Amino acid sequence: MTIQTYQLGDHTTLKQLSQAMAQGLSPLVEVQSMDGIYTVRFHDGGSNTQLSDDQGRTLTFYGTGKIRELLGSIGLTHGVLTWSDQCGDEMIGVDGHAPTQEEMLANGTRIAFT
Repeated sequence: MTIQTYQLGDHTTLKQLSQAMAQGLSPLVEVQSMDGIYTVRFHDGGSNTQLSDDQGRTLTFYGTGKIRELLGSIGLTHGVLTWSDQCGDEMIGVDGHAPTQEEMLANGTRIAFT
């Protein structure tokens, strides 16, 4: 009997993520800060999945404490904290470019969930 690879969609609940992890999924966890509001994304082999509620709405948090509790409860131990803030200032003529997903993950801060 072979075990099929578990694929997550664009959105996943904590329960679906836990089930996928039981089947061997080991995602890179990104906690993204957007001006004090946090969301959680999971990266695995090119796919990008947003942590959502049962209705498919992206979960948002006002701090990392609840994220740490939720993800730690299903066995995830660490992730990367990234920022999605403004990267230039058009008022004074400073151009910027939005960082790529790879740049954000490479330059993020490692955080623990346990």
